[in-house]
Amino acid sequence: MGRSLRIALLSYRSRPHSGGQGGYVRALSRELTALGHRVEVLSGQPYPELDGGVALTRVPSLDLYREPDPFRTPRVSEFRDWIDVAEWAAMCTAAFPEPLTFGLRAARVLAGRAGDFDVVHDNQSLGYGLLRIAATGVPTVATVHHPVAVDRDLELAAAASARRRLTLRRWYAFTRMQARVVRRLDAVATVSESSRRDIERYMGRPAARVDVIPVGIDAGVFTPPPEGAVRDRDSVVVVTSADVALKGLVPLLEALAKVRTERPARLTVIGAPRPGGPAERAVDRLGLAGAVRFTGPVPEDELVGLLQRAAVVAVPSLYEGFSLPAVEAMACAAPLVTTDAGALPEVVGGDAGLRVRAGDVDGLAAALRQVLDDPGRGERLGRAGRQRVLDRYTWRTTAERTAAWYGEVLGRAGRPC
Repeated sequence: MGRSLRIALLSYRSRPHSGGQGGYVRALSRELTALGHRVEVLSGQPYPELDGGVALTRVPSLDLYREPDPFRTPRVSEFRDWIDVAEWAAMCTAAFPEPLTFGLRAARVLAGRAGDFDVVHDNQSLGYGLLRIAATGVPTVATVHHPVAVDRDLELAAAASARRRLTLRRWYAFTRMQARVVRRLDAVATVSESSRRDIERYMGRPAARVDVIPVGIDAGVFTPPPEGAVRDRDSVVVVTSADVALKGLVPLLEALAKVRTERPARLTVIGAPRPGGPAERAVDRLGLAGAVRFTGPVPEDELVGLLQRAAVVAVPSLYEGFSLPAVEAMACAAPLVTTDAGALPEVVGGDAGLRVRAGDVDGLAAALRQVLDDPGRGERLGRAGRQRVLDRYTWRTTAERTAAWYGEVLGRAGRPC
């Protein structure tokens, strides 16, 4: 890369804690800046926490899904323009409008600013507004962590009624827009070979036109426990950004109930359940109220402490496009129990954790018992995981590969880089 690049990094929502989009935006922008590039983040609510030297341009929405009042009714004075009206109307008809409305707002913010940036990089909003940005002539690219249509199909398969399936189809209607947009962008990257195949299958962009750039972690923050520290032998931890079927939390709860017939295992869920949702119902059904703790989103230092103290970290997902929580746990030398879903075998490998079939409750229970009953084995798994992270998954490596990808895109566009 011959010169410093000017990068607009777009994210329709960027919750600052517990990984996810906010973690990706913060870490990638920080490391690209450290490499000498200029990064401006454009984000809707919740806004990210960014490091020094990274500019933030707020792209406010009506914030209709904010806690503690999701699906709220805005005051009339909050409506600023037709996009706000469209956002509110879509929510009222059970749709999820944020990817569309964020893209339209971002295109409006960037109108007339094409000369300010060498590349616009979208983080999986994939709204029609990206095509307006691309029409200004600035190369426009996107990272697709995995096709959201996978989430849709898993939720539909778990739906208990025709009414629920109808609601889900309406909610996930934006995935059709995302598939149309992703086929027309200058370049697309994803985080694993598994996701690259799924982008072709679900979104129609040929795998040969999708680059793979794994995400990473800060190995100086996510570290093994201090010398002499002892892990809690009965502690199981799971990190989940959403209480949805895709994350496999209900099978894990069922596995925990089986493990607890033999030992007093406890589960810490770094995330929050949906009120009356599947996780809450499973906790009640299985009599686990005293054995399961939901933390909600936690700051990074608290997350690291929980991973360092865990006897085992579970990743019970029915699908993963990458699994940053698995990599964070490996960096903390925590032994893993994972499923074979999506990219998990690719990311975790064969030495850092025990692997079971996705959705296999008995298999999950047996794997948890093996690690809980054999701390020495857990230590060996943890050491292998830490080394795998150092070899493959750091944010600096992600940023270097991303910057090189930008260079390739600019080269194809005939722009000097």
